[in-house]
Amino acid sequence: MPESAQPASAQPASGVTDGAALPAAVLFDMDGTLVDTEQLWWQSAAEIAEELSHPLTDQDAPEVLGQAVEHTAAHLHRVSGTSLSEAELAARLGESFAGKVAADTVPRPGALALLAALRDARVPTALVSASPRRVVDLVLSVIGRDWFAVTMAAEDTERTKPAPDPYLAAAERLGLDPAACVAVEDTPTGVASATAAGCAVLAVPSTATPMPDGERITLLASLEQADLALLGKLTAAPAV
Repeated sequence: MPESAQPASAQPASGVTDGAALPAAVLFDMDGTLVDTEQLWWQSAAEIAEELSHPLTDQDAPEVLGQAVEHTAAHLHRVSGTSLSEAELAARLGESFAGKVAADTVPRPGALALLAALRDARVPTALVSASPRRVVDLVLSVIGRDWFAVTMAAEDTERTKPAPDPYLAAAERLGLDPAACVAVEDTPTGVASATAAGCAVLAVPSTATPMPDGERITLLASLEQADLALLGKLTAAPAV
């Protein structure tokens, strides 16, 4: 693992000094990054998988965590041999997940404080999610819509994560170069999407799934360790 991808152990600074660099924008994943919903998604998939006589294991995690509804539905259809169609499975997954999100959405530690610091510094933010729009809207009704200048849901691009399309589209809507933006993600799927788009990535894992290495990937244990000074360093030009 390169030095930039090592977990940060030092306490973050309280803010930035005068004249310190800031990213052009910060693009946040939603599930597992801003709100603690990744486990709710796993629960929905696990409950349906159990009905299909395919109890989920760690081997299924890459096909569930961080993936779009349609991807997980296709996986469950493939491994279970069910007579239900992929579309039927996707509908059931979506209904189950939406119900759990509506009942139990909790911001992750440090998420709202970081959003407030970015707002105070006038750094634009976007929400870039692979979840359906109805789930995104449910979460926004809990944490607030006004944090974000742009919100992207699964339906907003032809391809969703791990393709770069959602991050490219968010940066385009903000009128910015993706390379000048920081993406905040929690899964390898999301990191792959943001990296392919050219963003610097702050990875804050929500599960034990190993994160990919990369020169522009920085790993933290919690958003409580993130601040404006760190975000600014992630997009700063390297010293010559």
